[in-house]
Amino acid sequence: MHFDVVVVGAGAAGIFAATRAAQRGRETLLLEKNRKPGVKILMSGGTRCNLTHATESRGIADAFADKKQGHFLRSPLSAFTPADLVAWIESEGVPTKVEPGGKIFPVSDRATDVLAALLSRLRHSGCSLALAEPLERLESHGTALRLTTPDRTIDADSVIVTTGGRSYPRSGTSGDGYAWMAALGHRIVPTRPALTPLVARAAWVRELAGVSADDVELRIVEPGAKSGGGAFLARRRESLLFTHFGLSGPAALDVSGAVSAYRRPLELSAVCDFAPDLGEEAVDEALRHHCAEHGARNVSSLPSQWMARRLGEAIVAHLGIDPSLRCADLSRADRRRLAAALKNLAIPLEGTRGFAKAEVTAGGVALDEIDSRTMRSKRVPGLLVAGEILDVDGPVGGYNFQAAFSTGFVAGENA
Repeated sequence: MHFDVVVVGAGAAGIFAATRAAQRGRETLLLEKNRKPGVKILMSGGTRCNLTHATESRGIADAFADKKQGHFLRSPLSAFTPADLVAWIESEGVPTKVEPGGKIFPVSDRATDVLAALLSRLRHSGCSLALAEPLERLESHGTALRLTTPDRTIDADSVIVTTGGRSYPRSGTSGDGYAWMAALGHRIVPTRPALTPLVARAAWVRELAGVSADDVELRIVEPGAKSGGGAFLARRRESLLFTHFGLSGPAALDVSGAVSAYRRPLELSAVCDFAPDLGEEAVDEALRHHCAEHGARNVSSLPSQWMARRLGEAIVAHLGIDPSLRCADLSRADRRRLAAALKNLAIPLEGTRGFAKAEVTAGGVALDEIDSRTMRSKRVPGLLVAGEILDVDGPVGGYNFQAAFSTGFVAGENA
């Protein structure tokens, strides 16, 4: 059996790649090992699907902390921009909206609508879709590439590998593609979970499950580093969610890659600044003023000007300050300790929740072996790569989906 193009993996990148290749008149087959396509799309954004971010292509590329990744993405993002993606989705009858912070979602808040739009365009392109057909082998065979599944052997002029990474393995992304790419001579950057929640060692933190803080600067700090500044592994200012295992929300997810990359995560701390616009002296002065104005109130109420009352009460108790103490009776030393904690509260970490809860995979196919203008392999003729299997991982906010859609589009354009 022969096809012009075979795309392996029906996720965001794969559906786009297959659609574009078929639209160009290439006889195209999209292989998917799951019974349904786009499983991870349906899970994304809390089943709402954060498609992309309200910014220019350069803004997407610049959001990737690894500058090499951002530079690699500039070409595919120029070929298929965030505006192109929004127009494409809306042309299929799925209006979008921009939420505060720049995240773009379907107006319906249903990932199912996004997937339906993707599959509608795929069907109209003339691409063949084979479900529940896992790829077993991928190898060079003369001038073609040969694919072996449990059902058949297929030769193809071009193969686009879009099998994803290892994140959310229950969606089918178990890392199959890495072995195939390595066997064909590609270097695989060691993989690790990214955009995954953090596990805290402190019991009092886990007891705050469900409490959130809207504006926190979170820093991952090595042992011996000054928590108030100086050396840190990662930093993010965003919202933070306390959970039964530790920390989640955008701030925690965005710094999690630094934790999973660290050889001794038990030595790390997540340092929270709950008043990122103020210096420690200004926070202390605000506390002093509050005590002067509201001396009869309990000390546990003091942090409430920056956070939820339950969180403030927990921090006061953690410091060993009597929460029933009147503000007027708070000593200067304890007031300053509280100010310091509001600026630099160190939470000892155990690690992350790993690939099982990771939204993306860090590491993957080395970028210097892929031509970013075409997504073609520099090592194997006819082989192209797109999506999360590449060594590309960005922050929360639709950046990773946009990278998948753009690289997928370019691969389909050049297969």
